[in-house]
Amino acid sequence: VQLQASGGGLVQTGGSLRLSCAASGRTFSNYVMGWFRQAPGKEREFVSVISRGSLRFAYTDSVKGRFTISRDNAKNTVYLQMNDLKPEDTAVYYCARSTGWSMSTADFGSWGQGTLVTVSS
Repeated sequence: VQLQASGGGLVQTGGSLRLSCAASGRTFSNYVMGWFRQAPGKEREFVSVISRGSLRFAYTDSVKGRFTISRDNAKNTVYLQMNDLKPEDTAVYYCARSTGWSMSTADFGSWGQGTLVTVSS
């Protein structure tokens, strides 16, 4: 299975971006999907996670109320709508999958290349 994130770019403070993560294979709906990010010089961190059937969500505190995760199992795609972006959101954003509910980087795999989000002040 390969995961390919896209949709990143340069945006001003307060702007919006929508990230997409397309998965190959036929088992996308079997996995919990997560978004993570890694800023320069920092560890990769959890951003958001969504359950298989989109009934359960979680966000890191710093993005609550600004980011929304969703998925379309028919399209093998998970999304991250990012609104009211701040300079501290600047990072490479990755999607990954897990066999169980988790917010830990260690429990996720099939990491793709990521997509860079840069928020200018």
